[in-house]
Amino acid sequence: MEMLGGRSVAAFLREYWHEQALLVNAAMPGFEGPITRERLFALAGRDDVESRIVQRSRGRYALHRGPFSRARLRRMPARDWTLLVQGVNLHDDEADRLLRRFAFIPYARLDDLMASYAAPGGGVGPHCDSYDVFLLQAFGRRRWRYGRQRDLALRPEAPVKLLARFSPQHEATLSPGDMLYLPPDYAHDGVAVDACITYSIGFRAPSYQALAEAFLDHLRDTVHVEGRYADPHLRPTKNPARIDKAMPRQVARALAAIRWNGDEVARFVGRYLTEPKPHVVFVAGPALSRMRFAQRIARDGVKLEPRSQLLYDALRYYVNGEDAPLPLVDREALQSLADRRMLDADACRGLSAAMIDLLHAWHRDGFLATGG
Repeated sequence: MEMLGGRSVAAFLREYWHEQALLVNAAMPGFEGPITRERLFALAGRDDVESRIVQRSRGRYALHRGPFSRARLRRMPARDWTLLVQGVNLHDDEADRLLRRFAFIPYARLDDLMASYAAPGGGVGPHCDSYDVFLLQAFGRRRWRYGRQRDLALRPEAPVKLLARFSPQHEATLSPGDMLYLPPDYAHDGVAVDACITYSIGFRAPSYQALAEAFLDHLRDTVHVEGRYADPHLRPTKNPARIDKAMPRQVARALAAIRWNGDEVARFVGRYLTEPKPHVVFVAGPALSRMRFAQRIARDGVKLEPRSQLLYDALRYYVNGEDAPLPLVDREALQSLADRRMLDADACRGLSAAMIDLLHAWHRDGFLATGG
């Protein structure tokens, strides 16, 4: 409730979610953030981390994509640039814990934690996001101008999606611990007053076009259409380049055999939502025999790695793009692992042999680690 300005989660969702902006001063009093500038620079130098630099000069913007060497980052000018590092929660346990403080929104919608370091005057320009976002200020200050805007036309020459005409209705300068929530399509522009780091907690909002394309890919991997094209009654032709109308009709009949139902769509959604992003690489845990692993988790518990996404519905569980039926035994334990992202030692001591086998396999794949 303190993080939402004294409002309950229910009140926030009812009054603000998707509806209007909310500024919360001292949402996290004394907040400094889990990532230092040097740590952020180190992450920006990795090829398994998505990073960008947006630089402004005389009203024009330039976009550069990482990875970036520390030497290059240290040579950057004193003003007017921003480093954006996506998915810092995937590489830092403290950053992941910060992201999970927003678990009052389902994990199916919670996306990632982006950190942006800005030199004074730095910013990415006035823009709109197609998803909800919480902007949480760490060290330094950033001035935000924001508001609803009907005119969403973009500057055609800009390398980033900048609004051609920006008409903000509100202005606020965020200090450490302050937070600004913005619904989708709220125009906003943040400019660093001093050198600062801002965290963006973003939410997934895929377009239906993207979902449709992904679903067709899913069907390609799962569909099976019987038969093969044939034309046993073919007649001679004087126009060999012409496609006979019987061919499309026969293909249409074959394609009409493709069917899916709500269960198949649910399976697709679970796999889609847990599919690792392109930059994600899983690192196998230390080699432990099945017996040693069972002893370790009975003592220390187990936790999901930040890169892992584990979700479930009424029938199945989904982990990093794969799925299986929920087990009859240990179903509650698996659901608890998904919700809390850990199981303590007491819970692990009560697991069945089959569940220990499953967790051991996930440990070998780098999906989880021992320790609560």
